This record gives sequence, structure tokens and C-alpha cells, in this order.
Amino acid sequence: MRKVVLLLLITLFAASWTSVYAAAKPYGQTANSAIGSSLELSKVRWANHTEAVTGAAKMRLVMDVSGPVKASGVVINTPTPRLVVTVKGTTPGKDVADLEFDGKVIEKVSFDVSGQDTKVTFDLPLTVEDGDYSVFTLPSDPKANKPFRVVVDINKPMPRPDFSFTAGLKNKVIAIDPGHGGSDPGAIGPSRYQEKTANLAVALEVKELLEKAGARVIMTRQDDRDVFGPNATDVEELKSRSSLANSRKADVFVSIHCDSFSNPAAGGTTTYYYQKSLYDSMLASAIQTNLIDAGQLQDRRTKTANFYVIKRTLMPAVLVELAFISNPKEEKLLSSPEFQDDMAQGIVRGLERFFDQASKLN
Repeated sequence: MRKVVLLLLITLFAASWTSVYAAAKPYGQTANSAIGSSLELSKVRWANHTEAVTGAAKMRLVMDVSGPVKASGVVINTPTPRLVVTVKGTTPGKDVADLEFDGKVIEKVSFDVSGQDTKVTFDLPLTVEDGDYSVFTLPSDPKANKPFRVVVDINKPMPRPDFSFTAGLKNKVIAIDPGHGGSDPGAIGPSRYQEKTANLAVALEVKELLEKAGARVIMTRQDDRDVFGPNATDVEELKSRSSLANSRKADVFVSIHCDSFSNPAAGGTTTYYYQKSLYDSMLASAIQTNLIDAGQLQDRRTKTANFYVIKRTLMPAVLVELAFISNPKEEKLLSSPEFQDDMAQGIVRGLERFFDQASKLN
């Protein structure tokens, strides 16, 4: 009798466990299916907005989503400026289509599927920085009948001024930016000579020569200091330099630096520019030619670059690399007052040549 009862209990327990497992399995399948399924991105709308206090303009694009998601953006500058926003775990709805704009803030917005995410690509007329856009989410609001939303704000680019240059240096407003300074020594040579020191020495010589020629000079720094202030981020420090030139309406901007490389044999002089206008490459060529004549170092030519201070200034701008501080011979030259004076003369002669050339294009 005990065997019969025991066998019955085992049978009932087994049946009960099988029932629990059978009930649990579909639940697990449903949960996995829900995790793997995509939320829908739908109803895209946009509006232009102007801040009442600052007058800053921006475009806001809002995308409805069927549930909470994460979104982030990244700027890609090549081959053309773009902001790519990734909306995780979503697919575009059937009514979501690419959008065309007038190019003042955005040229085009396209929606593509990348794995389990939606990639929203904003084609832009000009490059933007981290502070020029924001990507954030808003929770759903059932009482107001508002779903979960992804919001993208993009600032309107600052207008580029029209240039009309005259010959000569007299009455020109010229911004000179000695690179690095204060808490940032820049590159350091094999004999421990610091880039910030060479940059400032040449910049002060340039200032003196330009003022003798009748120009008005704006210096981002005139001594060994941080321009923005201590503990600034890289963007804050660089932006403070370009913003100073923009706010003072400089005619041109020249940032002075020294190059550095892991191979101590590398040497020479380079001038970088970012082509914002017809005049940027012209300015670079004029200064590079005269720097080579003055310093007699290897001509590494003019090159395009995305350096913050030359692409965020509104006026024609260049960044010069006087010589390689990592090269022992050139480090010695950079610390020499004679060489510093020669390179300052080269920059000033290059500026004079630029204004003469630019005046003929008016």
C-alpha cells in the first residue's frame, strides 16, 4: 500500500512540475520576443526657434517613439558635415520619409536602419561642434496625449561676413593667438624648452611689428596664462580664442604654434587653414611663403585642417607651425631671439602680401 501511495505522489509531482514548466515556457518566449522586438519611430516634426534674450536661432526636430529609448549623436565632418543620431532599438514607421530643407540650418534629414537601431542623418551646410547641437528625450505624457519623444536641436550657423580688403597693414584689425599657455605648455623639446614660450615670444614680436605698421592687434594672451581660465575644457579654452576674434571683428586671425613628432629628425614649417572663404588658402600661402624665406627651414607647404580656432573664426584664419620643437636643432632655433624675430618678420610680411593680393579681388 505504501508503494502505491508513494508512486501516486511521484506521478502527481511530476505532472505538476510539467504543468509549471509548460506554463513558464510560453512566458519566457513572449518575454524574449518583446526584448528583441523594435519600437517604432514615427511622426517627425520640426520648427525654427529664436531665443528671446540672446537672439540665437536653432531648428528643433522631434520624433515620436512608441516607448522609452536611448538616443545619442555624433558629428562627422568628412567628406561633408553631418550629425548622425542613433535611436536605439527602433525602426522607422511606414510614414517616416527623408526630408529636404533650405540649407540655412539643415540641408537634408534621412532615416536608415542599422542593425536594431535607426540612424537619423542630418546633412549640414557647415560643420558643427559639440556645443552646437543637443540630443535628448522626453517622457510620455498620457494626460496631454504625448508619446515618448526624441528631440534634436541644432544651432543656426553664424553668418559669414562679406569681405572687402584694401592693401597695406594700416588700420587692419589682426588677431594673434599664441598657442597654449598657462597650465598647458604645449609640446616640450628634448632640452625641455616649452612650446608655449616660443609661441608667445614670436607673437609679441608680431604684435610690435604690426602696430608699427599702423595695424590694430588683438592678442588672445600677452603673457603665460590660460585664456579661458584654470581647469577649462579643451573646447572652452579654444572657443575663448576664436570668440575673442569674432567679437572684436578681426580682419584675419593667426594662431602661432610649434610642431612635434616622435621622430626627432622631422622638421620644417607648415601653415594650416580651413577653407571657410575664398581668402583662407590665400592667407595661408602668403604667410607660408614668407615664413620659408625668413626661417630657411624645410617647406612642408600649406595644408587643410579641422583645427578648432581656424574653422570657428569668421574671418580668414591660419595656424602656423613655426618649426619642430621635437627636433634638437629646431628647438635651439625656436629658443633663439634672432630666429623668433625672423619668423615674426615672415608672418608680418605674409600678412602684408595677403592684403595686397586680396585687395585685387574686390
